[in-house]
Amino acid sequence: MDLPLVYHPDYVVPLPEGHRFPMAKFRQLYELLLDDGVAAPEQFHTPQRPPQEWIELVHTPDYVWAYCDGTLDSKAQRRIGLPWSPGLVNRTCTAVGGTILTAQLALSQGLACNTAGGTHHAFPSYGSGFCIFNDLAIAARVLQQLGLVRKILIVDLDVHQGDGTAFIFQNDKSVFTFSMHCEVNFPGTKQKSDLDVPLKVGMEDDTYLQILASHLADLLLDVEPDLVLYDAGVDPHIGDRLGKLALTDTGIFRREMQVLSTCIAAGYPVACVIGGGYADDLKGLVYRHSLLHRAASEVYCLYRL
Repeated sequence: MDLPLVYHPDYVVPLPEGHRFPMAKFRQLYELLLDDGVAAPEQFHTPQRPPQEWIELVHTPDYVWAYCDGTLDSKAQRRIGLPWSPGLVNRTCTAVGGTILTAQLALSQGLACNTAGGTHHAFPSYGSGFCIFNDLAIAARVLQQLGLVRKILIVDLDVHQGDGTAFIFQNDKSVFTFSMHCEVNFPGTKQKSDLDVPLKVGMEDDTYLQILASHLADLLLDVEPDLVLYDAGVDPHIGDRLGKLALTDTGIFRREMQVLSTCIAAGYPVACVIGGGYADDLKGLVYRHSLLHRAASEVYCLYRL
């Protein structure tokens, strides 16, 4: 069997001209994976929009209803940073369904990758930083409720702290949150993850990867998770508009190989989401996101999952 991937055409909805969120990257990532022969059409699984009660395992019913109905106040909308539309509501919920499906596939096949996801700035009662509902947290809660897992490790390597995720699980021993992020970056107010590793501005490949290696294997031993949820944000890249770190394409690929092979070799299944990435060069950005799927394909073959 080949590496399972998750995509839905509804991952892309129109945004106003010039909007800084690179919405087009999701479809372009899907197309690049096919065009470059990284994936075949039959590897892709199509998610469904999850029932609202699954979203409400993490988010307050008032917030979920207000967002889905389009009655959220303008200040709360501005904090999210994406203009409301029925299409965006559907896209948001479908992407959550994609991460849930990715997690289920990872449990059955050892490794799986979404082509969206990583909305880690969403809190229980509000959204922030282009994040509306927290897909990682919802997937964790759904899998626990279905009795598929008990203990989960969230490895968040987006350049921004996974503040919403940290807040959601701050008093929950069943989900361990690990965030390795640029210390001087959004969000201005950091939350307390189970393990936070703040990084100096301008950090390059080798130092970054050494720091990651010094934590990951020990964490797996300590936490012994039933599943690893991996947020593979590519915004630590030197070319990212919002990043402030200095990883290269090679560094990003080495990071993905390091995370996936460390987890898989130790026997822990991994569900991957693509996380953040912001660049004027959309083609370069999409390629960087594809490094996750390229590495995952190699690891999947290597360990014959």
